[in-house]
Amino acid sequence: MALIAIIDDDPDIIEASTLVLQSKGYDTVSASNPTDGFKKIMELQPQLIILDVMMEEPDDGFFLAQKLRRNKITTPILMYTSVSKTIGFEYAAGEMVPVDDFVEKPISPDELLNKVENLLKKK
Repeated sequence: MALIAIIDDDPDIIEASTLVLQSKGYDTVSASNPTDGFKKIMELQPQLIILDVMMEEPDDGFFLAQKLRRNKITTPILMYTSVSKTIGFEYAAGEMVPVDDFVEKPISPDELLNKVENLLKKK
């Protein structure tokens, strides 16, 4: 089964995402900051990355996604965000935000699994 990296500074989000994904047979690895997340991604080469926008800094997720793409990591990235609800800004995947899909937190288990399955099919 696919290995999924979850990078988020909220331990509750990591735990909930891990439980949902492991219940469907996915393997997971997690990190609570961009530096550790980058190291784990480079070392373990997961098939999917779930990445929070805001961690230590409000834009850590964006910078990590850009760093991954600059390092030729083409792994699909699902970005968790609560920013658009907070500030009313809608994000779109593209060059500035090089991710494959966005999802608003909190996310239902069914929506998470649907997004994960769709992104893994594209790989």
